[in-house]
Amino acid sequence: MVWVLIILISLVVIVGLAFMFTYNGLVSLRNKIEAAYAQIDVQLNRRHDLIPNLVETVKGYAQHESGTLEAVIQARNSAMAASSIEDKAAAENVISGALKSIFALSEAYPDLKANANFQQLQAELSSTEDRIAYARQYYNDNVRAYNTKVQSFPSVVVANMFKFDEREYFQTDGEARGSVTVDFGA
Repeated sequence: MVWVLIILISLVVIVGLAFMFTYNGLVSLRNKIEAAYAQIDVQLNRRHDLIPNLVETVKGYAQHESGTLEAVIQARNSAMAASSIEDKAAAENVISGALKSIFALSEAYPDLKANANFQQLQAELSSTEDRIAYARQYYNDNVRAYNTKVQSFPSVVVANMFKFDEREYFQTDGEARGSVTVDFGA
């Protein structure tokens, strides 16, 4: 009789510890995702801060390209207003395409391409793009680990009990991956 009681108590302790470790693991992964998203946000804000300086530099050299410059500013404003991960990713894809158009302008304006301020801004934006790519990858890796845990047994039981919902990936769309066509004939 004593052995049965010891076995039952041991089983309850083991199940309790498994439950606790599973819950804490889900909380840890959720917090990693939030920290990773915060890093994406920091890098996106850095890019948003660089864009007005880039536009002002280009304005002096490519005055009749105001449509391209306005598209960049409009894309920046849309990205800053986006709130959900999906909306933010879509808006950032538009910015990436608009920035490609600005950098394509430098090919048509040799004086702009030679401008030290433009070169510095271009280098900073390139560095920021690399940081954004790394932050996205880190975020998406954590989302994958979290979603796998949320969907796997036995953690799915704990996840459903405490409403640990799956998270969205921060993805680029197909258009942002391609090249941008710039028409200087207009």
